[in-house]
Amino acid sequence: MARLREGNARWAGGGARRPDASTGYREELAGRQAPFAVVFGCIDSRVPPELVFDQGLGDLLAVRTVAHTLDRLVCASLEYGPAELATSLLLVLGHQWCGAVTAAVQALRDGVPLPGHLAAVARDLRAPYRAVLERGTVRDGASDSPEQRAALIEAVIREQIRQTVDRLRADELFAPALAAGRLAVCGGYYALDTGAVALDA
Repeated sequence: MARLREGNARWAGGGARRPDASTGYREELAGRQAPFAVVFGCIDSRVPPELVFDQGLGDLLAVRTVAHTLDRLVCASLEYGPAELATSLLLVLGHQWCGAVTAAVQALRDGVPLPGHLAAVARDLRAPYRAVLERGTVRDGASDSPEQRAALIEAVIREQIRQTVDRLRADELFAPALAAGRLAVCGGYYALDTGAVALDA
């Protein structure tokens, strides 16, 4: 976590140095890898984990799906680092102004399915959407202002991060490592405008 915090501080402050990117190091890594973290994030082109955390070759296992939605194959990809490479941190990284969450919230509130396989994204985001509405801190209605709609979307983004972390902490394969303190599963929120990540301890 400290390495991620330090790297993101460099990135957000304009001092990124892209470590471990030399030709020699690339050749050294050809026969081995020992990433220290798995980052599970969104496919958004503005949120590449290696850049956001100023890390180099071999440092991160990056798994990315629309709005960091989960299915069995994605879970298998996330399990690979801790199970096979003893990676000690799994970070779920959501981000500001997520287009996928925006589209899903619109589909859920209007009852109009998203096209193709994108409909599965809306189904996956139904739980965080409902949780936000049930808490009552943010509402959803036809007369909402743009500011209220933006607040709803941001709340769903953050709830999706929280629920994804909870689901991964309940993963049977992770249980022994979590109990022994060999693995941490945490959440983070990336601000597109500042470049800063707020990381949960």
